[in-house]
This record gives sequence, C-alpha cells and structure tokens, in this order.
Amino acid sequence: MDAGVGPPNDDLRGWIKPRGDASLSDVHGTVAVSRQGPSWKRALAFFGPGYLVAVGYMDPGNWATSIAGGAQFGYILLVVALVSNIMAIILQALCARLAIGSGRDLAQACRDAYPLPVSLMLWLLAEIAIVATDIAEVIGTAIGLNLLFGLPLEIGVIITALDVFLILYLQKLGFRWVEAFIITLLGVIAICFAVQIALADPNWGDVIRGFAPTTEIVTNPQMLYLALGILGATVMPHNLYLHSGIVQTRAYGHSVEEKREALKFATIDSTVALMFALLVNSSILILAAAAFHNTGNTQIVELGEAHALLSPLLGAAIAPALFGIALLCCGLNSTVTATLAGQIVMEGFLNIRLAPWLRRLITRAIAIIPAAGVTIWYGDDGTAHLLILTQVVLSLQLSFAVFPLVFFTASKSKMGALVAPLWLTAIAMFIAFVIAALNIKLLFDFFMQ
Repeated sequence: MDAGVGPPNDDLRGWIKPRGDASLSDVHGTVAVSRQGPSWKRALAFFGPGYLVAVGYMDPGNWATSIAGGAQFGYILLVVALVSNIMAIILQALCARLAIGSGRDLAQACRDAYPLPVSLMLWLLAEIAIVATDIAEVIGTAIGLNLLFGLPLEIGVIITALDVFLILYLQKLGFRWVEAFIITLLGVIAICFAVQIALADPNWGDVIRGFAPTTEIVTNPQMLYLALGILGATVMPHNLYLHSGIVQTRAYGHSVEEKREALKFATIDSTVALMFALLVNSSILILAAAAFHNTGNTQIVELGEAHALLSPLLGAAIAPALFGIALLCCGLNSTVTATLAGQIVMEGFLNIRLAPWLRRLITRAIAIIPAAGVTIWYGDDGTAHLLILTQVVLSLQLSFAVFPLVFFTASKSKMGALVAPLWLTAIAMFIAFVIAALNIKLLFDFFMQ
C-alpha cells in the first residue's frame, strides 16, 4: 500500500494538527498508476471514482424531487438540474484538488484546520446529511424491492442494511471491483431510461426550452422548494467528503508533476461522470413531464404511484418494470457510496482506528437505524414527501461543507503548488454564496407561511 500520496504527516503546511491515518487507509493508494506508456493508459487508472460520486447525483431522493417537479411544472425545472450539475462539476473538481494537493480528505482537512468545537459541529452536520441521504436511499431501495417483488417496506429496509457486507466483500477483492459494480448498475439505469423516454415521446422543443432560465423559479415558493430539493439531491454534502477520499485510492506519486497529471485525469473522470448523471436526472424529469404533466396528472409525487401509472399512460407493460429496475439499481448504488462516505466522515473528523468491518458496521448503523425507523413509521404513505424533505435538508447542510472546501483549496499554505487559481476560487465562492442565499430564502418562505 502506498501510504503517502499526499504530503508527509509532519508537513503541516498551514494545518493546526497532523493528519493521522490516510483517508480510507485499507484501500489508500492500492490502485496502481502507470508511470510509462501513453497518457490515455495512465488516464484509465483514474477512471472510476467519478462514477461513485455520480451515483449520489441520481439517487432515489433525486427521483422524488424530479418526478414531483416534472409532474407539477413540466420541463421548467430542467434548468435547475443543469445549473446544479455545473455547480457539482466545479465543486467536485475542488475535492479532487484538495485530496491530491494536500493528501487530505475534506473531513480530515476540517479536523486538522479547525478547533475541536468547530470540528465536532461540522462532523455532526455531516452525519445529519448522511442520515438524510440514507433515509432517501433506504426508502428508494425498499420501494424498488416492493414494486418488483412485492416485498413489504420493512423487509426491504432490512435487506438494504446488508450492503455493508457487499462493500467488505468487494473491497477485499480490490477497490476496482467496487467501481465495476457501481458502473455496471449505472449502465442498467441508463438503458432503462432510454427505453422509457422513447416510449414517452416528449416534445423535444419544450425540453430544450426547459433548460432556459426563468425568474419564476425564485418567485414561486412551491417551485423554489422543489428547485432546492433538486439542488440538494444534485450537489450533495456527502459527495464532497466521498470524492476527496476515494481519489486517494490511486497511487499517483509524490512529485508536483505527478500530482498535476493526477488532478487533470481525476477532474476529467468526475466531469464526464457528472455529465452522465445530468443525462439520467434530466431523463427522470422529462419522463415525469411527458407522462404525467402533459396528461393532467400533475399531483404525482409518490414513486409507487408513478410506477403504477406508467403502463397505462405509455401503453407498454414493460415501462413500470424498467422503472422499478432502475430505482432498485439507484438505491443499491447509493447505499454503497453513502456507506463509504460515512466511513470517511467518521474517520476523518474523529480520527478513530477500528477494524474495517467494525468501522463500516458502525457508520452504517449511525445512518440505517434512524432511516429504518422513519421508513417503518411512515409506511407506504407519505414516503415521497419525506424523500423531498431529505433533499431539502441536504441542501441546507451543503454550505457547511462547501465553504470549508473553497477556503482550503484557496490557501497556498495548505495546498502548496496545487492551490486553486483565483478565477476558480471566485467561481466556487460565488456558487457557495448562491447556495447559502437560496437556503435563506427557503427558510424565510417556510417561516412566513
């Protein structure tokens, strides 16, 4: 194992405390990067982490907000998906820069740079975000199992808790196996939606116009609520921690030149993967707009309800089956990546040292217990409203991850030669303030109702 693709532990370079163990220490630096041969061959070594990140941008919570948005408002919220994706590309590029430039993931960076009370507060907020993420993913997976096999939600929740053993098995084979599992399921999701979109036959002129900005999104409180839900489901706090950890599974070397090349390939990987995520997210909203909004079914918010109506509306019995398969694949993918993010957050903020199986079991339990309780309590009713609420909670938590990320990558003392250029920092800071302003607007509308 390459124990140090970042700076040595005693090289503080502007950090308050030493880092401790490497991020995801059991798989840190285990994916070899060729030092010779054509650049495309070296680039292939970085193919994978971006798709684990992309999973979080198309999870079941995103389905709920996109289906509700498409059913109620047609194609108008497509621009929110586009803008959110652009924000995500920039922020995930900063995550890769932080990891490669400083050798820290975002959780470690916060623990190292801030006093203990601040670090613990950020850890608590990150855990809340992961719990909200897991609620969405547990519900989505359980609904997928219910739609396809008729399993009760309670049984589906228990099955989703077993994903921790899947991660342990795949990582024992090698981290590339985790990435291969995720990418395979993403391929299945893409095929399912391609067929459903073809069956829905949307008005492509309206689709294109849906990517144009409009002030109505900000002035309409209900539309803003769904827009923030889409934002929270797209730019997710746990993804910032996840990406800054899994990038370091690559043994890219110590020199500045090797790190610059690693940053270039890691950024390409995440950008391409997130464009794929935009394609899937847009497909969900387009499907909802074409199948529900255009047929007068504007109040569709439940995933089960959407599944039941697809066959009669699209005139094909295969449509609901494809919907259920894609939802199940999304849920499985998302629970795997959320568990990894939970490990990064717990280890990075608390600097605890546990056996891999125990560490993952604890991080999974922190998220799965409240998620299971909420799912069992709500049952079949109200799950869509709960899914949308979890995404808004994620949006409200987002600023507490974004601002530290921007500050760290802008610091020469922390990043050395890979400090973010001024133009990138300016754009990222603008994004951070836009997210914060939208959240303030959401809270104001909520309390004024």
